[in-house]
Amino acid sequence: MNKAFVKESDGDDDEEAAALALAIPPGSKNYIRPEGYQRIKDELLQLIDVDRPEVVRIVHWAASNGDRSENGDYIYGKKRLREIDRRIRFLTKRMDSAAIVDPSVHHGTDQIFFGATVTYCDQHGQERTITIVGIDELDPLNGKISWVAPVARALTKAREGDVVTFQAPHGVDELEILEVHYPSPDAK
Repeated sequence: MNKAFVKESDGDDDEEAAALALAIPPGSKNYIRPEGYQRIKDELLQLIDVDRPEVVRIVHWAASNGDRSENGDYIYGKKRLREIDRRIRFLTKRMDSAAIVDPSVHHGTDQIFFGATVTYCDQHGQERTITIVGIDELDPLNGKISWVAPVARALTKAREGDVVTFQAPHGVDELEILEVHYPSPDAK
């Protein structure tokens, strides 16, 4: 098979970086909690110390088998190596731009800042609990929303008992803040 048909676009990195950069408002920092930063660091070290050397070993073995043009192990290994290298570059950039914020410094406060776990009630009487996290930590199914999300922006700097309004996709929504919680500084 001709290499022209298996080569990936070199612009993939630029597209991925541009899409993720849009998630951070211009002029803002890439806020992240210490545990989120540690997860990125652990993934990066796993890729560098374990995954990449294993794929390099496989590609080296596959290359020694001769004809590379129809060698599936070689072709897949090279593709996997590009994916790993792309992820390493991405994680390195994210770590370099990260501003680590420890939410436990706000422990005991009833005002909402980055890292707060907030329980609120919407205008339909539905109660929800969310934690405001960095864009690299978000997990909406587990109640972790990015600090740039409309709900998080509306809640930021409000206090327990306040009612805030924000523009939701279905219209204006009102949220009553029931509880604000931060991790204890001793919980580390």
